Amino acid sequence: MPITVSLDEFASSAGRELDPSDWLLIDQERVNQFAAATNDHQFIHVDPAKAAQTPFGGTIAHGFLTLSLLSYLNAQNLIVPKGVVMGINYGSNKVRYLQAVKVGDRVRSRQQLLSISEKKEGQWMVRSSVQVEIENKEKPAMIAEILSLYVVE
Repeated sequence: MPITVSLDEFASSAGRELDPSDWLLIDQERVNQFAAATNDHQFIHVDPAKAAQTPFGGTIAHGFLTLSLLSYLNAQNLIVPKGVVMGINYGSNKVRYLQAVKVGDRVRSRQQLLSISEKKEGQWMVRSSVQVEIENKEKPAMIAEILSLYVVE
C-alpha cells in the first residue's frame, strides 16, 4: 500500500531506499497468460518439455513480463504526495535483464528514489532505480531506471 506523505516530505525523498515488495511467485499460468496477451509463444516460455532441454532446464518468464510486474511490485511501498490524483508510467531510461526468472521462482522489487522534481505545477517526476530480485539468488533478474509522473491537486 502506498505511503502518503506531505508534499514537502515527498519532494525531499530523493536518495531514499524504499522497503522491498513482498515476494511474488512466477508460475506457469502467469507466463502462459502473458504469452497469450502478447502473442509471444516462444517455446522457452510455454513448452515445459521442450524448455527442459535448454540450459535453463525449464520454462522462463518473458523479460517484458518481469518489467510489467513493476507496476504491481513497486506500488506496495511507494511514497506518494498527499493529494495525488494519479500516477503515470512515464517511461524507462534503462532496462537490463541479468538473469532469467524460471517458472517456480519468487521475485520482488527493491527501489531507490534517485530524483524528484516538479515538472510543471502539480506534476512531479520521480526517477527510480529498481532491481527485481530472485529469491535465494545473488544476481538480480533485472535492473531498471523507471520514470513516474504524479499529478497532485
